[in-house]
Amino acid sequence: MITEQDIIFLRHAMSLAERGAGSVNPNPLVGAVVVRDGDIIAEGWHRKYGGLHAEREAFAYADSHAIQCQGATMYVTLEPCCHHGHQPPCTEAVISHGISRVVVGMTDPNPLVAGKGIEILRKAGIAVEVAGEETPLARELRFQNRVFLKYITSQHPWITMKYAMTLDGKICTTTGESQWITGEEARRFVHILRKRHTAILCGIGTILADDPMLTTRIDDEPEARNPIRIILDRNLRTPLTAKVVTTAGKTPTVIVHAPDADTLKAERLHEAGVRTWSCHSLRDMAEKAHAEGIDSILVEGGGTINEAFVREGLADELWAFIAPKIVGGSEAKTPVEGHGIARLADAMTLDDIRTERFGNDVCIHGITKVE
Repeated sequence: MITEQDIIFLRHAMSLAERGAGSVNPNPLVGAVVVRDGDIIAEGWHRKYGGLHAEREAFAYADSHAIQCQGATMYVTLEPCCHHGHQPPCTEAVISHGISRVVVGMTDPNPLVAGKGIEILRKAGIAVEVAGEETPLARELRFQNRVFLKYITSQHPWITMKYAMTLDGKICTTTGESQWITGEEARRFVHILRKRHTAILCGIGTILADDPMLTTRIDDEPEARNPIRIILDRNLRTPLTAKVVTTAGKTPTVIVHAPDADTLKAERLHEAGVRTWSCHSLRDMAEKAHAEGIDSILVEGGGTINEAFVREGLADELWAFIAPKIVGGSEAKTPVEGHGIARLADAMTLDDIRTERFGNDVCIHGITKVE
């Protein structure tokens, strides 16, 4: 039976897991703590893709400090793995360190694990308990690993839409001016969102209008990972002089085009280091991204791109930044345009709504589903 104290330690492990956000994709966020007599004697989290898993990170700390884990309890947010990947099975480390009890936040849906890790531990004589699926903690853990859960159980990456608008719902003025709608704090957080996603996506309109770099710039993290840049460009109109092309050798860039696009232009883009995907639809693009190991995409598109993702039911999450400004204008663009949804019953609806302040700006954040 899981106690209130167990939940406290699992929540601490969950806070550790969050430290890996933006560095472990497409692996899950995992934290682990080792406890004896109510005191934490070792802890760890999955810091980066290919590095030690949370359990082995905690044991590495214990080993380096001559801390004995025999008979202790380990709290881990996700079921310990039992297969060889970049790292050996964590179940082996749990057993060899003499852990007597393991409390698991949630089971791992990865077919390579999926209950097998728990079974191995129990066969080794270790008591294993798992948080109930309908408990508040389990729901929070599923939210924390929403990207991994969708990636591992479907053929699509987790797709997040982000936009900034004025209080009257405009993403630019009637003259097209959009820099800057929100303040510095909101714009700084957007770079954190970029870091947390494996890819960033925009349309050809954004490339032609702004010639953006689409990179991550975080003051205290100069080496923060840049997302893979995905450009929706049906007819391959992206100039060879565009920043996303000239810097493709440093930051991976993919241009998604229609099957009948200019093959000569595609060849010239390839020579510049740009990859191209021939896709029939957004769903086709999402499946290709998943096949390439892309677990998450941040969509920073205009109204037409956003409407397409909404209409196709591909958006999983939304960050809507609202600035306390009013610009008006019937011709000023809005965050979601296109043909739109005809019936309110079919509207994209958000759950788990959260609001945050960034300076004078307000952000509404919600998800459409958690797999």
